[in-house]
Amino acid sequence: MIYQNAQVVIGGEIKKLDIRVENGRIAEIAPAIKGDGLDLKGLTVLPGLIDMHVHLREPGFEYKEDIGSGSRAAVKGGFTQICCMPNTKPVADNKVVISYIKNRAEEVNLCRVHPVGAITAGQEGKELAAIGAMKSAGAVAISEDGKSVKDTKLMANAIQYAADFGLKCLCHCEDESLVDGGVVNEGYSSTFTGLKGSIRAAEDIMIAREICLAESLGLPVHICHVSTYSGVQFIREAKARGVKVTAETCPHYFTLTDEAIRSFDTNTKVNPPLRGERDRLAVIEGLKDGTIDCIVTDHAPHHADDKNVEYDLAAFGISGLETSFALSYTALVKSGEMTLQELVNKMSANPAEILCLSGGIIEEGAPADLTVVDLNEEWTVNPAQFVSKGKNTPFAGRKVFGRVKMTVVGGEIKYKE
Repeated sequence: MIYQNAQVVIGGEIKKLDIRVENGRIAEIAPAIKGDGLDLKGLTVLPGLIDMHVHLREPGFEYKEDIGSGSRAAVKGGFTQICCMPNTKPVADNKVVISYIKNRAEEVNLCRVHPVGAITAGQEGKELAAIGAMKSAGAVAISEDGKSVKDTKLMANAIQYAADFGLKCLCHCEDESLVDGGVVNEGYSSTFTGLKGSIRAAEDIMIAREICLAESLGLPVHICHVSTYSGVQFIREAKARGVKVTAETCPHYFTLTDEAIRSFDTNTKVNPPLRGERDRLAVIEGLKDGTIDCIVTDHAPHHADDKNVEYDLAAFGISGLETSFALSYTALVKSGEMTLQELVNKMSANPAEILCLSGGIIEEGAPADLTVVDLNEEWTVNPAQFVSKGKNTPFAGRKVFGRVKMTVVGGEIKYKE
């Protein structure tokens, strides 16, 4: 296949180039390649997007999502690789579950699916899971996503043990005792609505702990879904000291604030919660200056019944795979906050580097994982059109720019509008 006449994001630049693909890899990149091909005039080719934080729900919660529906949502959203979290049922804390996920993903054969193993057995926080066995079965990282490891000594052991196998801990930072049943950010909006608030310190204290452990051990950690201005500052200062810490955030933390909860729309209920305007601006600044390395979705699909209840009882999470690129492009690139190349690094190259995945770059010899987008197309988010089982989004009706037209994985077109 030859992809012709596209604007290609390559080497930190945007150039009009043709790309020839053979045997699943990029064989040639040149201004003009002879032969019949696919004309992509007016479109832009990006390195295949990588989401290092999604929930596919399978095994155990297939009524919310499964590997098939989640993979379809991924390629529709432009993602060629996704990393799925371990809070399934049974928990992905052993090689059997990790192997099951890998095998199911190969059967589905859409995007590349990389399992993330649990830090502790059963995510119960008592003893380490079989990290080595999970790595051998295909796990690319470990995480206790959905909760923090309370025992600091156990967390230190996890960071050390994971490093022995070339893995990183992806840290969900939340002190449950400080959350104390809170469902939204503590502030004016929580008072206005009467919903129980959770203070920023619940996230910040655990971010600080993981940084301290990384610094003391001289080993890397990765901070998940950063949402507070103080958390951004902790990470910025740690990086300046040379601490091996990386971080991610999600589109909802730089496009929404806790004002959104005043509608009592349970689709605004996420963990960590939507914060204030100061936090939103700090997250954008953290993305711009490199403090925050990646943009992820924390794709958390739910059945309608999990959200169609009182706010206090509703499940946390947003279905985000199909809106992530457009929301990010609109909020960060169209607004002038970042360049397209910088955004692509956050959504492709950096996740690949952090988790040692192949891809994330367009160059000769690299895997032919490509995302083709129309940057000028404006469209309206309509959850009824999601292919994910989860229709839970607070962005319904929002106008955005940047439409995914095609997703190529290993040289094969897996999605075409």
